[in-house]
Amino acid sequence: MTASTTEALKARFPDIPYVRLPRPEHHPLWHYPGFAPGERNVLPAGHRKEPGLRAFAVDTVFERDLAVPMRDGVTLYTDVFRPLSSDPSLTAIKVPAILAWSPYSKGGSPFQYHVVAPNNSGVPRDALSGYHAWEAPDPANWADRGYAVVNIDARGSAYSGGDIAYWGQQEAEDIYDTVTWLAAQPWCNGSVVMAGNSWLAICQLHFASRFQHPALKAIAPWEGAADIYDDMYLRGGIPHLLDFTEAIGQSFAGHGSAEDIHNARANHPLRDDYWETKRARLENIDVPMYVVASYSSTLHTHGSFAAFEKAKTANKWLRVHPYQEWYDQFCPENVNDLQRFYDRYAKGVQNGWETDTPRVRLSMLGFDGSPEPTVIERPEQTYPVERTMRVTYFLDAAAGSLSASAPTAHAQIAHEGHSLTATSDFVLHFDRRTEVAGYAKVKLYMSCDEHDDMDVVVQLRKVSKQGTLLKHNNFPVTEPIELETSVTTTLGAQGQLRASHAVSRDDTLSTDPNVVVYKHDKREPVPRSTIVPLEITPWPMGMVFGPGEGIMLRVSGHHMGQTDLPHLPPPTTPQDANVGVHTVHTGGKYASCLVLPILPE
Repeated sequence: MTASTTEALKARFPDIPYVRLPRPEHHPLWHYPGFAPGERNVLPAGHRKEPGLRAFAVDTVFERDLAVPMRDGVTLYTDVFRPLSSDPSLTAIKVPAILAWSPYSKGGSPFQYHVVAPNNSGVPRDALSGYHAWEAPDPANWADRGYAVVNIDARGSAYSGGDIAYWGQQEAEDIYDTVTWLAAQPWCNGSVVMAGNSWLAICQLHFASRFQHPALKAIAPWEGAADIYDDMYLRGGIPHLLDFTEAIGQSFAGHGSAEDIHNARANHPLRDDYWETKRARLENIDVPMYVVASYSSTLHTHGSFAAFEKAKTANKWLRVHPYQEWYDQFCPENVNDLQRFYDRYAKGVQNGWETDTPRVRLSMLGFDGSPEPTVIERPEQTYPVERTMRVTYFLDAAAGSLSASAPTAHAQIAHEGHSLTATSDFVLHFDRRTEVAGYAKVKLYMSCDEHDDMDVVVQLRKVSKQGTLLKHNNFPVTEPIELETSVTTTLGAQGQLRASHAVSRDDTLSTDPNVVVYKHDKREPVPRSTIVPLEITPWPMGMVFGPGEGIMLRVSGHHMGQTDLPHLPPPTTPQDANVGVHTVHTGGKYASCLVLPILPE
């Protein structure tokens, strides 16, 4: 037994609050089925939890709350679904384990697909068995494929011991010990893979960047984050999605406490040692990866692309889809694709995965209302695409336009920084079909007369020939969506920066001239009325434009995406630190511009 890493982190960061959790039986939103250590049932082929839900295709063993020992003496509890044919009491056909890791409850999560989005998030009801954990693979989808699905309550969740830790070293150690336990089970063939999206993907990146385990054969981070500071909690140095991150913490239940990372931002506004403990070192990852990315997430887009770009493993594949991750996760063709990947590395099947599968499958959004169709998973060799051209368009505040020629006359346009609606807009229409894919860069010359800092947010929107702002539905819908969220609708790529953090820029951290990296480890006030250059890289984008369609660059002082969960309506009051009017300067010596990554015809 060793000392708990959690206790060491508490001692190292004593100002980080921990919040006592409600018991799972008492949480008002949990649907907890009760603690049943060692309970075993056989779900016969054809079994349905409820009429209309997915049936199991083979006899499946369902074992509940199996004890998994950790190195510090804490016990975690897991549920295991596996084909009966793997049972040691029979002539066992050993199977690999698919590990799905999260604190959201393996059996009673407050999150349900039919609750968080209309139309069951686009997932057909009969595609799910009802035994699936939130954002995890469905056991009924995998038992007949010869896999066990392992849903664990992470440290601190439900009846698992300890306190909930947000990613980092403690969770990585726990995953390591769990993989060791799984590989030794009599029904397991010694191979473990990981699966799932959001938290379930983030923990894969953090674990694989810290440890290599001989039994872990592959990971499949289905949209996740790598840099918790800049991807999720203080994006661009600006507190990000406050209501959403608070709601995540309020969804937990257990017998201990949970790290209050939501409120840690107050004492740790800069990237310091605390946030460094929660950053995945992607360059260390050396295990086969099936990486999934999209443009729809306000949390996962950047981390997903970065994971593919930076991981050192040669065995990595990226699939960029045009939907939302929950819908995409359960599409039958995607489950089949993932099985081929797992079969190759967890079962050793020589199925041609390496030779038949494009390294990159790239989608680009056409947007609803446009005659130009979405490009869906076109094969590419690299990301960013090697043949990308970086084309510069200059802002003209006088005309509200973007053009290839820099205006000679100085002009300015202003918007109220502390406003939920005010923006400064610049539009460009393309004269021919155009594909934009990769990292854009925005350079703005800006000033503020009333404050020594600015929260600056930029967004790239597609517009019709007539100038109408277009949107993209993230999954098939049969009726209009009343409340648009990032689950249901994609607006466009966004980037943001707190101007005082511009001093932390470090050009040595990027090899792409369009990718501007800030360390966020220091700040320097911006003198009032001083015009300063700010460079911002929006998250990766993929758009296709027909002749006459255009792109709009919007500049504002607030987050222009939507909330992530429908029960969290958009904020009615600003959540920025702005004071007064923000002015964008263009023309002459103020060469404000947009650099687009354009693919040649």
